[in-house]
Amino acid sequence: MHTGRINHRPDDCLVSVLTPPGRSAVATVSVVGSRAIAHVSELFRPAARTGLQQFPIARIVVGRWTAEGHEGEEVVVCCLSQDAVDVHCHGGRTAARRIVDSLIAAGCREVGWQRMAELCEETPIAAEARIALAAARTERTAAILLAQYRGALEAELTAIVALLENEETDAAADRLRRLERYADFGKHLTTPWRVVLTGHANVGKSSLINAILGYERSIVFEQPGTTRDVVTATTAIDGWPVELADTAGLREGGDAVESAGVRLARERLAAADVVVAVFDATQRWTADSTLLAEAWPDAVVVHSKCDLVPEPAGDRPAGLRTSAITGQGIAELVQALASKIAPNPPPPEAAIPFTSRQADAIENAFRLLETRKKTASSTAIARLLKPPPANTLPQREA
Repeated sequence: MHTGRINHRPDDCLVSVLTPPGRSAVATVSVVGSRAIAHVSELFRPAARTGLQQFPIARIVVGRWTAEGHEGEEVVVCCLSQDAVDVHCHGGRTAARRIVDSLIAAGCREVGWQRMAELCEETPIAAEARIALAAARTERTAAILLAQYRGALEAELTAIVALLENEETDAAADRLRRLERYADFGKHLTTPWRVVLTGHANVGKSSLINAILGYERSIVFEQPGTTRDVVTATTAIDGWPVELADTAGLREGGDAVESAGVRLARERLAAADVVVAVFDATQRWTADSTLLAEAWPDAVVVHSKCDLVPEPAGDRPAGLRTSAITGQGIAELVQALASKIAPNPPPPEAAIPFTSRQADAIENAFRLLETRKKTASSTAIARLLKPPPANTLPQREA
């Protein structure tokens, strides 16, 4: 979060796009100055039909941005102080540019993001969250990063330091452990979960991905084994960003190109967050099928092409029955993937570490506390609240 203390002439109202340019889900426009709330109020219509000035400081307010008498897109506004307002809109350049232009017309002056960050005394974690927002691909992940930008993680770390200073080490350890558990989840706020489909040649993996995506992203061939590379596509499942990987059919033999595709598929499988094991319901269950099922015991098991047979052939493990042609089982498959991706998603406004710097420091602090090195643990946490070395911060375009 930025502190709300503004270091510039009180009669000068400034506006800047804080988030880097890119294909983010959300962009943030910052407005600071003694008339910041007044200028935003001229253009923002809260859904609650109450003036922005009537809401408490730090309250999240949903509404629509108006310009030239026309009601525009939905935005989220938060008054950080009497002199600082953040406007969160859809990502990309166009929406943010319209908001900035309308504020300039209302009397604000545009400055660069670096100058705005300096004026607002932005904290290190807020700077990381602002940059991370450019990589957020869904509104759900962007909302979590916005909570960190507003101070959720910083407040939690500060509370843990206070617990350690008061000798409440057990309570501090519990809160550090919770943050540590969220570290893997946090990295996916900017990096999609990797879902890899595996199975023997021609079991319908490409068709299944097409059905999940809702359009033909993969190319389907009749000849077995012709998907010779890893084909990926990105989508969102239950609001979480996902990269679906359609791999080469796993079979021995084949030419050198196909063998290379199989090797690449196995590399992708080793790095997958979720594996989907696909078996053809029309084909008999073989020893190779058993080996594949046993190789990935935690996989989501799918029996494809169920529109072609009344029951899957052979004695096989339980799994989802799907048809890419009729759509049977696709909704259930998507729900199964959502449960695998985020079985216990954090509550709204939860503190979530979202960079490797944060995750490493939290892990280190927890390990130090386990060995009763309370002071060293507190110091490790305190370092997170201080500016990191310049070469460790993510970079953005000017």
